[in-house]
Amino acid sequence: MDSETVFSENPAQMAERWERCGAERLHVVDLDGAVKESPQNRSAIQEILKAVSIPVQIGGGIRDLHTIESYLNLGLDQVILGTVAQQNPQLLEEACRRFEGKIVAGIDARDDRVAVQGWTETTADNPFDLARSLEASGVAAIIFTDISRDGMRSGPNIESTRMMCRTVQLPVICAGGIRSLDDLRELVPLETEGLAAVITGRAIYEGTLDLSEALALVRSRRSERVD
Repeated sequence: MDSETVFSENPAQMAERWERCGAERLHVVDLDGAVKESPQNRSAIQEILKAVSIPVQIGGGIRDLHTIESYLNLGLDQVILGTVAQQNPQLLEEACRRFEGKIVAGIDARDDRVAVQGWTETTADNPFDLARSLEASGVAAIIFTDISRDGMRSGPNIESTRMMCRTVQLPVICAGGIRSLDDLRELVPLETEGLAAVITGRAIYEGTLDLSEALALVRSRRSERVD
């Protein structure tokens, strides 16, 4: 958090760009909210929703049912719970009950230990044990981020992602370290084990990964399996 790069002053414009490239879903994180523990970029999120027609999911600083409901009422498709999913299992279960299919759990890990509070704190908890408890709570999916690789363009953590896919029966979404088509080629085979999607951020902003090419690769591999 002490070293940031601003790629655009207009989030809605960037959202439109990724939709034009063929993105099937937009992943948005309120980074300020993650640290301050409450939403900080509501107006920007509203502008993004006006700009695109694809589903948008939001994470960062969501700590109560009121915030979840407020976001869903804006038109967001899914809400991602990270810190609160670990620290307040009762709230998580209630959220999953009230907003069925709309709650996604985010597990951020460093060296196989769960990180919380916008990555500022590393706990002693194992991410795979946490994933089992989150699955029991009724979340719709798990976003698994290796934060030692996130934004570093060092390649995804294939083995930990495979382990996460094998740990739960939920769809698993991989994030962190994806930099090129070669990384996607390594991840695609995990689809048969439960990998449902991949989140890419810095790589598409810096141009080391062309989003249109990435989507074409994934779709071609999917088509090959169907044939």
